[in-house]
Amino acid sequence: MTQPLYVIGDIHGEIAMLDTALDRIAADGGADAPMISLGDLVDRGPGSRAVIDTFLQGQAAGRDWTVLKGNHDRMFHRYLEDGGITDPRVLSKVDWLNPRLGGLATLASYGVDADPDRDPGARLAAARAAVPAAHLAFLQGLKLTHIRDNILFVHAGIAPGVALDQQAEDDLLWIRDPFLTHTDPHPMLVVHGHTALDAPAHYGNRINLDSGAGYGRPLTVAVFEDGRVWTLQADGRRPLTP
Repeated sequence: MTQPLYVIGDIHGEIAMLDTALDRIAADGGADAPMISLGDLVDRGPGSRAVIDTFLQGQAAGRDWTVLKGNHDRMFHRYLEDGGITDPRVLSKVDWLNPRLGGLATLASYGVDADPDRDPGARLAAARAAVPAAHLAFLQGLKLTHIRDNILFVHAGIAPGVALDQQAEDDLLWIRDPFLTHTDPHPMLVVHGHTALDAPAHYGNRINLDSGAGYGRPLTVAVFEDGRVWTLQADGRRPLTP
């Protein structure tokens, strides 16, 4: 690896945390440093619209920023497309507008009335009018996976033993077990988010960078360089090892 690569965990609408993360990346690697976001840009936090604006502006300015799709990003996009608020992979059976998933906070960031008792048709019409076409296209175009320096970046993980080109989209966005309990090597190191931890963790065959920004905990930025991994803190790099 000839230059450091920076990776940001699940953001969940926490725009102030994202701004801080990008400032730390610029201070450590320069304004043109390559960066990957692992998805879940939206929901729960107050600044989902601002998060998407930030990525759009960075990409328009020519930054080497790769943004992956998370399950929350897909739920938001599906809502705008067809009004759907449920997903069969949500085991608790709550819908996207439930505070546990945070869709109303995303709509509120676009100025849409977040009253949970509002007429569903009126809410959907207001959302479609409020969300810019550029944001809808951005959500539609988010990648599911990215490979760089023989590392696989994905939102949730992969189904063990299944070739990458055969992976189901639902698994890439939603999987937990058997991925989380799989201890044998994958074809390459897998870097993911989705399953919130108290702090990022390196398991040898995978690295989980979702440190729970959607639940009020810090947003993680990791640095990959020459086969080593660090988290990027206010005081600099700290090693992240198995």
